[in-house]
Order: sequence, then C-alpha cells, then structure tokens
Amino acid sequence: MTIVKRLDHFNIQTHDMAGTIAFYADLLNLEARAAPERDPADRMWLYDSGDRAVIHLNRFGTDNTIPREVVPGHPTGAIHHIAFECDGYEETIQKLKEKALYYATNDIPRICLRQIFVNDPNNVLLELNFRQ
Repeated sequence: MTIVKRLDHFNIQTHDMAGTIAFYADLLNLEARAAPERDPADRMWLYDSGDRAVIHLNRFGTDNTIPREVVPGHPTGAIHHIAFECDGYEETIQKLKEKALYYATNDIPRICLRQIFVNDPNNVLLELNFRQ
C-alpha cells in the first residue's frame, strides 16, 4: 500500500530563472542551490528551512524527465494553486506591499487560519497558510 507522507516538491518551467529565484528567496526565504548533476543556468532547486528542495526550477526549453507541453506565464493548467504552511504573516504582508505585488487575503477564524494568495513571476498561484 502506498502511503503519502508529505508533498515533496513542485516543478516550475520558467523564462526568468533569476526573477523566480529572487521572488521565492525574498518572499519565502527559500535558498537556491544548483540541482544535482545539472547546469545551474538550467536547473535550480529551492530549499526550505528544513533543508528540503520544495521547488525545482527548470529554464524553459531545457529537457524534462517526462516530456509535456508547458507554457510559462499562462495559468497552471489543472493545478489551481500550491499551498505552503508558513510563519510570519505580518512580515509577509509587509514584503508584498514593499514590492507592490497584488495579493488577496482570506481568514478562516473557525480553524484559526489566515491565508495570503499571490502569483509568482510565472503566474503560479501560491496559497500561504498561517496558523494562529
């Protein structure tokens, strides 16, 4: 029987490697490192505070393990959004305001949850969840 333990990572095909890295590094404090055995110009992995590579970035037009049509900048197909459990709600709001990025918030008091929704530079919708 297969048992899911946690989401491992998601992959983004991008025309803007530097801008995408900067977005995630600044907003979510993810650390960019070269993917194993890959050219850093083509592949970077972004690591969370637990040293997990939660986002894999591929420069658009480079090879993929599984070929599939992807159009960077368009909405993300059947994937509506990607969610992260986060800390630092007020600091995140401040960063978004400083960068003049459009975002939306949603509060669900019944389960003590505050949410921020923001698009990354590739039009991937992020849901940032903050438990109170």
